[in-house]
Amino acid sequence: MFQNFAMLSLGLFVFTMKTIPYQQFQRSLSWRHPSNAVIGKLPRTQFTGKESETISLSGTLMPEITGGSLSLTMLQIMAEQGKAYPLISGSTFLILGWFVIESIEQTGSFPFGDGAFRQIDFTLNLKRVDDSLFADVTDKIMSFL
Repeated sequence: MFQNFAMLSLGLFVFTMKTIPYQQFQRSLSWRHPSNAVIGKLPRTQFTGKESETISLSGTLMPEITGGSLSLTMLQIMAEQGKAYPLISGSTFLILGWFVIESIEQTGSFPFGDGAFRQIDFTLNLKRVDDSLFADVTDKIMSFL
């Protein structure tokens, strides 16, 4: 029996076992610390802010069991709009931020006689476009110091 709960939601697209059940969730956070050379000393660094957060979802679809080309096509249509969508955790219902779809990679293998694939490997790359929720809190704390 399949789990029929939301794993994650991007806008109105809900990731479930029947749409696109991703097997890997990779999140990348980074901050800028450019450096300046100083004669006779170690380079000095300066914190200049946060880089855009990225999330990569990847996995394998088996259209006979899970979602397939139609689900991926829905994400492609969303990407073509160029809009940012809220990304919401299925377990905590927290808004993780507003993300755009940067890219979708898919590889089909083991074709049926009609050309449809028995297996579709995919990677969906998302990029955060709003400011971090922590940035507002940090700004308020720093203004009191």
